[in-house]
Amino acid sequence: MKIGYVQTHPVFGAKETNFEQVNGLLKGVKADLLVLPELFSTGYTFVSKTEVQSLSEESDGSIFQFLKEQSQKTGAVLIGGFAEKDVDKIYNSAMIVYKKKNLGIYRKIHLYYKEKEWFSPGDKTPEVFKVNGINIGVMICFDWFFPETIRTLALQEAEIIAHPSNLVLPYCQKAMETRCLVNRVYAITSNRIGREQRGEDDFTFTGGSQITSYTGEILSSSQKNNIGIAVVEIDIEKARDKHLNLYNNIFEDRRPEFYKL
Repeated sequence: MKIGYVQTHPVFGAKETNFEQVNGLLKGVKADLLVLPELFSTGYTFVSKTEVQSLSEESDGSIFQFLKEQSQKTGAVLIGGFAEKDVDKIYNSAMIVYKKKNLGIYRKIHLYYKEKEWFSPGDKTPEVFKVNGINIGVMICFDWFFPETIRTLALQEAEIIAHPSNLVLPYCQKAMETRCLVNRVYAITSNRIGREQRGEDDFTFTGGSQITSYTGEILSSSQKNNIGIAVVEIDIEKARDKHLNLYNNIFEDRRPEFYKL
């Protein structure tokens, strides 16, 4: 199975420009699963709720059309982040698209910093999407900070974690080694690069998109300042075996009766 990340440098508010950047990066690429960053089409640093509303869209909007086109071109499941409009709420979401179908949407449950001003927190338990016999779990950026997120997905038999991100803190990439090891899952952290200085905020995004193995090994890591893609081949069967050794199975050895707090 071939999985990969796309590391981009979005122009704030310029959806068509950002679509074209991704389109160029994916030219000639073939894979089974590709992950784009969080809010890859809009940029991240909003200055008002009105601005967020103007850049948000419903699930059948331009994001879906773009991901559908790229999925058909690459043959891959495409997962990318967007500002989702749903009636009177806006969510920081990720859409999962395969060929011509929207397989579902995950809404970020752990909002970071001023995201709490712009978005409603996710209202559903993180779920696993089964595509071509592969179980794909989805979380977004700051969700990594809470080990319960990835454990919830792993307990639902996720084998790969798709992790669209706009990381500004320096900790995630290293932490994903442990997150993957203790759950024996693969993860694709797709981050962006660049700086956004808008209103009172000044963010520099850390790049370093990363594919992490079920052993905690880094299979691919991008530069901090370059756009680009990486695709690696993995053995998905390895993530289905939860035995650490002859005596220890990481899920069977759990003692939930002692975890009540």
